[in-house]
Amino acid sequence: MKLGTRRSLMATTQSQMIADLYTAKTGREIELVGITTFGDVTKAQLSQLGGTGVFVSALRDKLVEGEIDFAVHSLKDLPTKQDPRFTLAALPERHDVRDALVGRTKFADLAPGAKVGTGSPRRIAMLRALRQDLDYVPIRGNADTRIGRVTSGELDAVVLAAAGLTRIGRQGEISQIFEVEELLPAPGQGALAVECLSTRSDLVDFLSVLDDPRTRSAVTAERAVLSALEAGCSAPVGAFALDDGHTLNLTAVVVSLDGREAVRKSAAGSPSEAMELGRDLAAAMIAEGADRLMGEQSH
Repeated sequence: MKLGTRRSLMATTQSQMIADLYTAKTGREIELVGITTFGDVTKAQLSQLGGTGVFVSALRDKLVEGEIDFAVHSLKDLPTKQDPRFTLAALPERHDVRDALVGRTKFADLAPGAKVGTGSPRRIAMLRALRQDLDYVPIRGNADTRIGRVTSGELDAVVLAAAGLTRIGRQGEISQIFEVEELLPAPGQGALAVECLSTRSDLVDFLSVLDDPRTRSAVTAERAVLSALEAGCSAPVGAFALDDGHTLNLTAVVVSLDGREAVRKSAAGSPSEAMELGRDLAAAMIAEGADRLMGEQSH
């Protein structure tokens, strides 16, 4: 079976990890097929490209053409509106959802004016809410490239997803992990998505052996918030849900880009109503002005 993956170290590592899990569980051999996506070759900032989808469309094209059987994505790269041609056959058990600082010191100990790099408007807005006196620099590139800008002294620190750093074996360079209360993660952060054509029902059944129901309900609620706010992955929106097996607890926040204003709400409900929980929470946030904060970011 052919598994399509982006060619970056992070993507191939994640895809190999999933391939190994399928082989261990089913005995089927899985071959990785490297694919270059628009998001990998463009030099533009992701927020200018509209964020979601730039890493996804090339993999989906190969699914349609029959060159690969399934693809593995970082869930936060996927548009919240699901394309009916494709099915998220499995959302495997999620890894660490938190953001991590890579630098020589902890965040509180950075000198005023220190340069902190991140490609995410969400992280910039939330970091500004914690400290206004630092210089937040929008950056692109894979994890190695970003960490290299700290090593070279060009930046004092960078912020990346903890799960990704752990997957590529760079967790030793983390100087601090931000707790969820400090930096609410991107919806779906730390989760991987296994996608195939909706028409391949045999494949959907095969792939579903790795699906984790608690991960699915949690990320469904988070992504419902993002969708109802009509925001892409470049928007300053954080959401985190936890399914304890009985109750789904969801918290979401929209932060103004200057970090000075935020609308933060929490709700709880049944895991079976994850989508409704997310939509209702987003509606409550809009009633408190979340859409105004989102609107400011688009001007």
